[in-house]
Amino acid sequence: MEAKEQQEIVTLRERLTKWSKEYYELDRPTVEDHVYDQAYRRLVELEAKYPESITADSPTRRVGGQVANGFEKVTHSIPMLSLGDVFSKAELAEFVKKLTESIGETVAFDCELKIDGLAISLVYEKGVLVKGSTRGNGLIGEDITANLKTIKAIPQRLSEPIDVEVRGECYMPKKAFVNLNQSREAEGRSVFANPRNAAAGSLRQLDTAETKKRQLSVFMYYLMEPEKFGITTQSQALAQLKTWGFPVNEEAKVTADLTEIERYLDEYQAKRADLPYEIDGIVLKADPFSVQAELGNTVKVPRWAIAYKFPPDEQETIVRQIEWTVGRTGVVTPTAVMDPVALAGTTVSRASLHNPDYLQQKDIRIGDTVKLHKAGDIIPEISEVVLAKRPKDAEVYQIPTVCPECGAKLVHLDDEAALRCIDPQCPALVKESLTHFASRNAMNIEGLGPKIIEQLFDKGLIKDASGLYFLTFEELLTLEKFKERAANNLLQAIEQSKQNSLERLLFGLGIRHVGAKAALILAENFQEIEQLRQAKFEDIIKLDSIGEKIADSVVTYFKNEQVTELLAEFKRAGVNLSFLGQTRAEKARLVQDDPLNGLTVVLTGKLTNITRSEAKKLLEAHGAKVTGSVSKKTDLVIAGADAGSKLTKAQDLGIKVIDEAEFLRQTEEK
Repeated sequence: MEAKEQQEIVTLRERLTKWSKEYYELDRPTVEDHVYDQAYRRLVELEAKYPESITADSPTRRVGGQVANGFEKVTHSIPMLSLGDVFSKAELAEFVKKLTESIGETVAFDCELKIDGLAISLVYEKGVLVKGSTRGNGLIGEDITANLKTIKAIPQRLSEPIDVEVRGECYMPKKAFVNLNQSREAEGRSVFANPRNAAAGSLRQLDTAETKKRQLSVFMYYLMEPEKFGITTQSQALAQLKTWGFPVNEEAKVTADLTEIERYLDEYQAKRADLPYEIDGIVLKADPFSVQAELGNTVKVPRWAIAYKFPPDEQETIVRQIEWTVGRTGVVTPTAVMDPVALAGTTVSRASLHNPDYLQQKDIRIGDTVKLHKAGDIIPEISEVVLAKRPKDAEVYQIPTVCPECGAKLVHLDDEAALRCIDPQCPALVKESLTHFASRNAMNIEGLGPKIIEQLFDKGLIKDASGLYFLTFEELLTLEKFKERAANNLLQAIEQSKQNSLERLLFGLGIRHVGAKAALILAENFQEIEQLRQAKFEDIIKLDSIGEKIADSVVTYFKNEQVTELLAEFKRAGVNLSFLGQTRAEKARLVQDDPLNGLTVVLTGKLTNITRSEAKKLLEAHGAKVTGSVSKKTDLVIAGADAGSKLTKAQDLGIKVIDEAEFLRQTEEK
């Protein structure tokens, strides 16, 4: 072996070990999947050429990562293996050919989507979930039973009282991924690179309440000991898993025809951006379990299955500028402004750089050619800089030290990844805060959007939220494109917002860490804003679902003299500062005797007098559970206009159906 190739092997192993740790254990990858895959394949080629170079700790001999600290270890009775990869149709055809030749006859394959998540195992005794674990290193995983029990998609009890172990993939839906990263970025925390790492990080939370908030889901696809249940093929196993109550991906297809396999591959490569979850390829499995048993496994992968990995959907473009914007919490976020480029069906010219650490880690400079992809098929993101195309005069980008809006010094708080402007008078901060205050889930001032707020602030008509309640008709007419009708409508909306219950005001104030749910809990328990203002840390921390961060943030917020002045102005304007809803105890007493209490309800069709969201909240207030699909477990269907297949299914199953008018009559009576 030449010294050059020997050194390449050493370098590849070091890189792959580092990247694997970042991916599997830290949930913070620094390179894209295809970069890892290319390096891994090169190492496989070199080890095949020089078998004497193979070591026991080579990345090609390992499955997954190490077992994380903080969790009990679980030894898998049968190892949880990885899958071999191919990256072209030619390689896929070669795999099918070799397998067929090994068996000596045509083999049917079960084609499944390769969900980009975290492999898990679930163990049931007499139909009850008793243990859940990660794959870990393939032999030993982490006991994450408590966290897995918070995932709604995982059945706690099966339809039959059986002893069984099943395996599958835990994933984060794309929408949940976007919401999580937006929330983390607003809080100044580091963001997840992709839904897979977000799911892994969520499952490894030591606080189960945090896992529950992450909205994870699962698809199960592997049945241990299928012979116990008389099942002989993978496709039968999937059907049985569904019968027992497990979520199973419905896109699987069985075929022995290579052309059909390639058509399936092309179809889902085209559809992947439209799916609500992320996939990174297609998995091909020999459908008969007899074939699987005959072929067996290598140390690391089964010989009867292969994963076809989709090529990355990336485009190259040039970074022309880096803009910094201030959010309502003061977080200052960098955004790359680039030459427009077509990517995954849309034209992209901007990509968030999240925080200074991210920007420096990627070493992005003005004038750099970069590779752009969509994280989770949704969020434009720079994967890497094309160093070979870097201009010779490109300089290291200097992170700003002062706020781009007000010039105040930027700071890092609590070892956050983000920079913050902490000047309460910062124009950008005030404008963002006012937009939040007027938003639908806060004070719900219809017609008061960012552009109008910007005009009001820039003209000096308001300096904080209380100023909204002292605006005059004449002042509003000075706004651009604002006529009498618009002014009257806005004044009416502002006046109506005075009657909102306290929880809306608390959420609208933008107190750090206080979301809509926490605001409601605080309002329910303290009833008046003055009581909350005078509350001590010990009074707040004892409330259910209120942690130390929230309690400390609330106490700190109300100590501010400017906040005291703000509340005085709200009071002078006639803004309600009291909780107008029912306390939890009152709700519980009313709900207990409610005819809707405990029912599983499905909404379908177009509602005319109430929105779908309002109807859902109304049902939940009456103790009902709202689900999206009709099944035998459904108790009631509320059908609006143009109701379709859900109504038909409900009628076929004999489920009670009522219209919108009857639903509103029943809830009004209560």
